[in-house]
Amino acid sequence: MLTIYIDFKSAASYLALGPTLKLIEETGVEVKWLPFFSKPFSVPEEKPDETVGERHRRVRAIAQRDTHLHYAGVQGIDMQFSNKPAGSEAALQALSGLQGDPAPFIRPAFNACWSEQADLDDRGVASKILDQNGYPQPDWEAAKAALNKIRDEALEQKVFETPTYLIDGQIFLGREHLPWIKALLP
Repeated sequence: MLTIYIDFKSAASYLALGPTLKLIEETGVEVKWLPFFSKPFSVPEEKPDETVGERHRRVRAIAQRDTHLHYAGVQGIDMQFSNKPAGSEAALQALSGLQGDPAPFIRPAFNACWSEQADLDDRGVASKILDQNGYPQPDWEAAKAALNKIRDEALEQKVFETPTYLIDGQIFLGREHLPWIKALLP
């Protein structure tokens, strides 16, 4: 069993989706997709009086964004960073309550966030994605409680960012570990 923690607003999770789905298809591994609320990404605005530390954080954020955009281009996927960091809580709540294969919800939710700049904090937006992909509407309060429980359990396992992969008690952060993960699969 491969457990994967994702957040729709995480550029790294979005870029890991295609390679992860390919790994699943190639190996037939059973997967448990879990939502995890990660820190929103943003590039700090340049300030005329910024400190060396502030400039360093801004330049690193620009480099990280540009690297993500490069890999999106390599994968042939549309990725647009917003000036305002996106949220994802409603979509994560929806994911926490899905029964069956969540992949038909996951891909459109990522696309809505990164191609359409949709607000996945909005339950109406998450509901529309659920409806369009044949899923029933969740009990939102139960989904919120489930998301909080998943988050607490993830933090106990030392998950702090997405995408995080768990296999055989080992934790791997990032898609760059997919070849190693594949080697660990039976």
